[in-house]
Amino acid sequence: MTPSAPDDALALLTRLSQKPGVQSTLVLSRETGAIVRTSGLISTSSRANANGTLPTSDDTSESYGNGRKESGIQSAEDVARSVWTFVEAAGTMIRGLDGEDEAKLLRVRTKKNELVIVPDAKFLLVVIHDTPPA
Repeated sequence: MTPSAPDDALALLTRLSQKPGVQSTLVLSRETGAIVRTSGLISTSSRANANGTLPTSDDTSESYGNGRKESGIQSAEDVARSVWTFVEAAGTMIRGLDGEDEAKLLRVRTKKNELVIVPDAKFLLVVIHDTPPA
């Protein structure tokens, strides 16, 4: 990876986050899934990055002030955990198909939201936005 690669990843995240309908962004550690940076999602734990491992969520039954709970998006920890598990599973599938290949972009579209996940060498960049009309 070139020295400018982290700058490239942040530039990509910035560009993606400026698209219409973006609700949240996350930067996760590629190795552990720990939250490095988040915007637009409420963290339910003050320990989100304390031990450098995948964060755990305390109580997801509370109402969030930003309305994400009602739209189906949970806490930052819940999203981080789900994304990290999904990326790991996708990587396993890709390696099973071609041991020399790797994921460059993952998109998950639901009725309410679309998640765009960009795996980087050190980070997972995640942008959550409204599902565009069909």
